[in-house]
Amino acid sequence: MNKQDFNEGLLGFLDASPTPFHATHNMVMMFENAGFIKLDEVKEWELREGQKYYVTRNDSSIIAFTYPKGEKRYLMVGAHTDSPNLKLKPNPVIKEHGVVKFGVESYGGLLLNPWFDRDLSLAGRVSYLNSDGVVASSLINVEKKIALIPSLAIHLDDKANKERTVNKQTDVCPVLTTNEDFDFNDFIMWQLDKIGVKNVKEIYAHELSFYDAQKASYVGLRDDFIASARLDNLLSCYVGMLSICSIDASKPMLFIASDHEEVGSESVSGAGGSFLENTLRRIFCDYEAYMQMIRTSLMISADNAHAIHPNYPNKHDKEHAPHINKGIVVKINANQRYATNSETTAKFLQVAGSVGEHVQKFVTRSDMGCGSTIGPITATRLGIDTIDVGLPTLAMHSIRELAGSDDAHGLYKILVGFSL
Repeated sequence: MNKQDFNEGLLGFLDASPTPFHATHNMVMMFENAGFIKLDEVKEWELREGQKYYVTRNDSSIIAFTYPKGEKRYLMVGAHTDSPNLKLKPNPVIKEHGVVKFGVESYGGLLLNPWFDRDLSLAGRVSYLNSDGVVASSLINVEKKIALIPSLAIHLDDKANKERTVNKQTDVCPVLTTNEDFDFNDFIMWQLDKIGVKNVKEIYAHELSFYDAQKASYVGLRDDFIASARLDNLLSCYVGMLSICSIDASKPMLFIASDHEEVGSESVSGAGGSFLENTLRRIFCDYEAYMQMIRTSLMISADNAHAIHPNYPNKHDKEHAPHINKGIVVKINANQRYATNSETTAKFLQVAGSVGEHVQKFVTRSDMGCGSTIGPITATRLGIDTIDVGLPTLAMHSIRELAGSDDAHGLYKILVGFSL
């Protein structure tokens, strides 16, 4: 796949995936179109060699894998479906001061200031009692620009450009309407009706998130950049999805996109949970075969990396400061915040070189803290050799992030290169 087609598909995937639920649904559609067979965790599996399969958990995490004949030394690629955002509280409606607001909870380590003065919409999952008396769930996406978090005018805050802080409880409630007759249940019923869900008896619960209504786009004099919400980490989800769809079933490859990485991965559908291990043990019922596969396979944990910020270059170690559009980043940390070691680095560099892709190395400044990824979590849980890599990004965890228009396609070429 050429870079232009790849990036056009990426922009569409970003716009269509405002929540982990929508991202997983879109990957399901992609896998089914590519001939993958759906598996159900609560039913018995009968795998046939030469086929490709996928399975989901919680509608927000997904695993796809090939099941080839013969050798099953897997290349595994891990990413995450979630991004920092503002989530609706269970009882969100606040009516005061002539407007209706929604109470929200901060999810993950998000930059709050960029959320002000943005056109916002709402999406996620709703659970309800249907007309047959059965509890069901549906995904909704309002799409319409329904809310905004207005800034406080500088006339009322003379320190706004000096030391302004944001209170997560009181300062970031999106404003929806001046109509104080607004009813939240009616609003949800309207959204369900739009997607063909009729005669709902009762709304039980929801997992809804606000998102920036601005579309993903190219930016730059030569379309140098891609700007979008949720680049961390839908970039890697898209790359991993297309990579496994691009190889045939004779090559052993597995892709996993997990939820809840931004809050520590400790959930039933997170990388700290059992989803991947459960799946692998069902693929390899014999323990000896399972352990041989684990110890001969490689996990590539693909997440975003901090590109050097041109306005804040002193925030990087100058010898380990990745540039946008200069290649994929290998992330290294002596204290094992990343799972990379010299042997996994060597394997990755060999394949990258074979397909003509440049690789950069990132180490955080020794006097600064280091984030982490699903890499160390997966390596610890499974005992699989792992490398942490990433796509160089600016404004990570902002409502709108910036990445290079070359880099995602470069990672795609490397991952496919492992199967050559």
